[in-house]
Amino acid sequence: MIKLSVNVNKIATIRNARGNNVPNLLNVALDIEKFGAEGITVHPRPDERHIRYSDVYDLSKRITTEFNIEGYPNQKFIDLVLEVKPHQVTLVPDPPHVLTSNAGWKIKENKELLNEVLAEFSKAGIRTALFMEPLVFDVEQVEFVNVDRIELYTEAYASNYANKENAIKPFIESALIASKLGVGINAGHDLSLDNLAYFKQNIPNLLEVSIGHALISDSLYFGLEKTIELYLKELE
Repeated sequence: MIKLSVNVNKIATIRNARGNNVPNLLNVALDIEKFGAEGITVHPRPDERHIRYSDVYDLSKRITTEFNIEGYPNQKFIDLVLEVKPHQVTLVPDPPHVLTSNAGWKIKENKELLNEVLAEFSKAGIRTALFMEPLVFDVEQVEFVNVDRIELYTEAYASNYANKENAIKPFIESALIASKLGVGINAGHDLSLDNLAYFKQNIPNLLEVSIGHALISDSLYFGLEKTIELYLKELE
């Protein structure tokens, strides 16, 4: 079964709005695990506007499922990951000012940086992934870096889901290329109860999805436990 990793950034955003510890991020993450999700994802940013670096340390001590840390590989991020040693690190090429991740890696222009950082994480026993757009040339460049997986950036799929047959095509092609190169496939960004099942059914060798905004929003209507159940059902 494809793993469901829940991004808890939005929980941290709500907490930070009032400057206290409500909702309690750690307790929510532990509940998410208890309700059946197979992983927790966090994306600490330099301004700590949602996930704080202290959250990463706190979660790492208690999470029993897969822990996935996303982010841009500046030195502070690299040091954090090497100290925490999560199960997976997903490198994202987002500058500090962006609202949310909105582009994938251009490997050709960043090959030296990526190989240096990826080697450091691999040496520490951490599985590595790169956030990638479903563009043939970019995915083909994965051949020139030593990475375990790619995470397909699915915003374009979600935005064009009304024409889902066309929307899914570049993702299928990208997944086939990655598989041919021996690289695992994750996916995330704007996946939801509306579009998840079709994506799962059509993407070969999909291993994991990371979902935050839609899942946390749905939990306002269905409750967290029921929402996790609904997302897991879509992945069966």
